[in-house]
Amino acid sequence: MAGRPYRRHRQITVVSLLLLVLSMTFGPTPSSAAGTEWWVPTARPAPDSQINVTGAPFTGTDSAGDVRGFVDAHNHLFSNEAFGGRLICGKVFSEAGVADALKDCPEHYPDGTLAIFDYITHGGDGRHDPVGWPTFKDWPAYDSMTHQANYYAWVERAWRGGQRVLVNDLVTNGMICSVYPFKDRSCDEMTSIRLQAKLTYDLQAYIDKQYGGTGKGWFRIVTDSAQARQVIEQGKLAVILGVETSEPFGCKQILDIGQCSKADIDAGLDELYALGVRSMFLCHKFDNALCGVRFDEHGLGTAINVGQFLSTGTFWRTEKCTGPQKDNPIGQAASEAEKDLPAGTEVPAYDENAQCNVRGLTDLGEYAVRGLMKRKMMLEIDHMSVKATGRVLDIFESASYPGVLSSHSWMDLNWTERVYGLGGFVAQYMHGSEEFSAEAERTDALREKYDVGYGYGTDFNGIGDHPAPRGAGTSNPVTYPFRSADGGSLVDRQTTGARTWDYNTDGAAHAGMIPDWIEDIRRVGGQDVVGDLLRGAESYLGTWGGTEKHQAGVNLAKGAAATASSEEWNPVTNYAAGRAVDGDPATRWAADWSDDQWLRIDLGATSLVGRVTLDWERAYGKSYRIELSADGQNWRTAWSTTTGDGGLDTARFTGTPARYVRVHGVERGTEWGYSLHEVGVHSG
Repeated sequence: MAGRPYRRHRQITVVSLLLLVLSMTFGPTPSSAAGTEWWVPTARPAPDSQINVTGAPFTGTDSAGDVRGFVDAHNHLFSNEAFGGRLICGKVFSEAGVADALKDCPEHYPDGTLAIFDYITHGGDGRHDPVGWPTFKDWPAYDSMTHQANYYAWVERAWRGGQRVLVNDLVTNGMICSVYPFKDRSCDEMTSIRLQAKLTYDLQAYIDKQYGGTGKGWFRIVTDSAQARQVIEQGKLAVILGVETSEPFGCKQILDIGQCSKADIDAGLDELYALGVRSMFLCHKFDNALCGVRFDEHGLGTAINVGQFLSTGTFWRTEKCTGPQKDNPIGQAASEAEKDLPAGTEVPAYDENAQCNVRGLTDLGEYAVRGLMKRKMMLEIDHMSVKATGRVLDIFESASYPGVLSSHSWMDLNWTERVYGLGGFVAQYMHGSEEFSAEAERTDALREKYDVGYGYGTDFNGIGDHPAPRGAGTSNPVTYPFRSADGGSLVDRQTTGARTWDYNTDGAAHAGMIPDWIEDIRRVGGQDVVGDLLRGAESYLGTWGGTEKHQAGVNLAKGAAATASSEEWNPVTNYAAGRAVDGDPATRWAADWSDDQWLRIDLGATSLVGRVTLDWERAYGKSYRIELSADGQNWRTAWSTTTGDGGLDTARFTGTPARYVRVHGVERGTEWGYSLHEVGVHSG
């Protein structure tokens, strides 16, 4: 619904006056109650960047009661404060004004010769005109990795163009910080995370001042889905805090030995939650004590692999993949970063047919995943290795937990339906309009099947390029001014200082070009793609709300009586049937080494059974069935498979009254017997 225009009434009744007073007292935005253009600040700094969007931001909900709006599911507002503070140049805002905020790092003067990170990750010599405000000759630019792309007024323009959700991922990497020669602060990751969280709240206060006080600005940090919905209904931007760092809670690994404890993980999760963080990555760039990563490619991959070795003493290790999912191929290009390796140390070569990381989700990683679930937080699976992602999805499916996010195209796309099936949310990296539209079309049937919207992850201030200009000579260029996707605002070329950006010739140079990029998508991919993007806000809130409402199911099998066809004898360790229902994932039942074996669980009373989870040890069942019985004598098959592959399996079937549940092994998946750490039995 478009914002209601201000109308002058010729007659004002007592009822009208009463309603006016009530709206001024209880209304969400006092300025709108007064009939002013609430979206225009009353005290913008001068000079400052222009916004170049006119018209009221859309508010309210649609006819179905859903919010509308675009979702940037992956951005890094304050990564200029990460990596020692000098890797990304320029600030999101400054009390001293735009000239102070938008200036280059001192070592980039006079010609960018010392812009080392640019040419390590991007090639070339890094040279550029360092002058920012007011000329901006060479930056920000779509292919620059070292300059501020999230100046607050540019984010404001994205909001005015229809964006209603922004995930600000607090990000850093201690090793990149330590090897980068220019820094002005500690490389401790949690210190940087705390600072970036504080600055996000400071930015909210900075914008509030422009609108007359606390709570009045358009930039609203939210900590639950209900808050987010209210903010979006008001037409403002809901900002969610996330974390993307390589060694959270100090959980690095050195020579494959974890350097953190369960207590560290609990303390870290509690601190992040108190800061307002509601989503996070457990691994990013480097293998850590929690999980293995999905590799980077090309020269950047080599640089990151070197960084991992310097931090952990191990390079990435690969193996042949067991399914259709794969990790990224590791780049073999030579890199300046190799000079940092100890003498005689070389980056290993990798078999192109062995593309999966050997490292999956560790025991500590599984503890962290379950800690996120306990706190009703969402987990980002991008950057996780295929092996780690598969285990996470198994855990979430076993508990029907919807809080899974893929925010910027870093998971293998073969996982997409499993994410949607859980109730999770998927966003695509901010590719060029042609690539973005093609991928959106490829997954359109899945979005229709699961009735979900779509998002994008800009990754601004991250280590990645952004959409290049398609050129002014293209047959369907962006024409200015154009209408925003909702039709309610007019968007013209964006001007900051003496520089005016045109998407056709400049591409997505900064966050303010998001509306232009979406208009380019509309011209290339059609209105349907943009329509799915406008449904993104509602879908993101659906995932978040479902996560908050999730209730852990009662495990009817925990502590129940269990018997088995056989129990492997061991003079040291007990592998009795009851070990599979004792609630301890470190113990297990193990059968003799033959095919036809079973484990029977007596629930003690008849209950409705609709879901059984099986956490296999390495000795798993390839072919097995779940059988139910009311009397322990007469059995019927409720579920079966002939393609078991171990790990954590979830069998779902129509709820059936039963007292006894039997896992009946038909064919082993290994030369050993059948072995289960835990069996869970649930009503649904």
